[in-house]
Amino acid sequence: MRRAYRYRIYPDPEQQTQIAKTFGCCRFIYNRMLTDKKEWYEKHHEMLRTTPAQYKKEYEWMKEVDSLALANAQLHLEAAYRKFFREAKAGFPRYKSKRHPKQSYTTNVVNNNIRLEGKRLRLPKVGKVKIVLHRQIPQEAILKSVTITKEASGKYYASILCELPEPKNQRPAVSTKDAKILGIDYAMQGMGVFSDGTKAEYPGYYRKAQERLAREQRKLSHCEKGSRNYEKQRKRVAICHEKVRHQREDYQHKLTRKLADGFDAVAAEDLDMKALSQCLHLGKGIMDNAYGAFLQKLSYKLEEQGKELIRIDRWYPSSQICSGCGSMHPEVKDLSVREWFCDHCLQYHDRDINAARNIREEGRWILSKRDARISA
Repeated sequence: MRRAYRYRIYPDPEQQTQIAKTFGCCRFIYNRMLTDKKEWYEKHHEMLRTTPAQYKKEYEWMKEVDSLALANAQLHLEAAYRKFFREAKAGFPRYKSKRHPKQSYTTNVVNNNIRLEGKRLRLPKVGKVKIVLHRQIPQEAILKSVTITKEASGKYYASILCELPEPKNQRPAVSTKDAKILGIDYAMQGMGVFSDGTKAEYPGYYRKAQERLAREQRKLSHCEKGSRNYEKQRKRVAICHEKVRHQREDYQHKLTRKLADGFDAVAAEDLDMKALSQCLHLGKGIMDNAYGAFLQKLSYKLEEQGKELIRIDRWYPSSQICSGCGSMHPEVKDLSVREWFCDHCLQYHDRDINAARNIREEGRWILSKRDARISA
């Protein structure tokens, strides 16, 4: 199993210059190889095979940076070509821009050239960079590669990819009937409602920062593009976005860890969040919730413990079924109906909590059906 650990790094001015050179060389070799491949294909109708080493005689300044970073740029280009030919939705590889606010490069561990030395991270051609290890890497982990990233805010990060022993992917030794399963129903306000009657209560960090962000973006629009004041203001805007992103990720990581530790399985609807964001004028709220990223985090944390995220069909009528007696109520399909009364079992339901309980029972039924098929 491979896992990446992301840390903040603080390179000094000389190291920042070397990192910037590496960004530029990786971008140059990627664009140059892409151009050569396109021209060669137009003339000979076959794919051109090149390596970064073939360009170093013509461009000697490429020897100043890490050769493995250039090799990874070549691998990224080849991966982009494979994705273009295999996936219909993937577009043709595009050129990398020098003005893109986010820059990065990846280098591999060879002969212990990358290692942690106390509070320093040793990188090829860069040297020892100060790093903030807010959490320790497991001792049994084997370092494989490091990705250095410069964010739009000007901050530097190192993502250290490690190889770890495979976790025991066995389900807890409990029957499906006795398993502790949680159902989650998506909600615009608070991100989710749980089958135990509680709510996620997501604060909506983007909504809270919207006024400040609008003010900073308004100032940016008044600056002359390319000027020093423009770059200063652009960083201020980037810092606002970065803070919202970090707050959202911190909230989701804490919540998903709590759910993964407290339940044997979690059931959630397999919704098309992109389609939802493009209708009903709900795009800003849906993007702020980042419900898809929440489920992604929850999924891998459950898998690490041998548990499972059960995805329920998006067309399952969870809101229209009474969780008490199972009777159908098509009139509840209208989103304006938030609470309703079942005239069969005489129960009063909250729309979202009722849907979450139905999702939980549907997930339990899927697990029991799978267990019966395996035992047979």
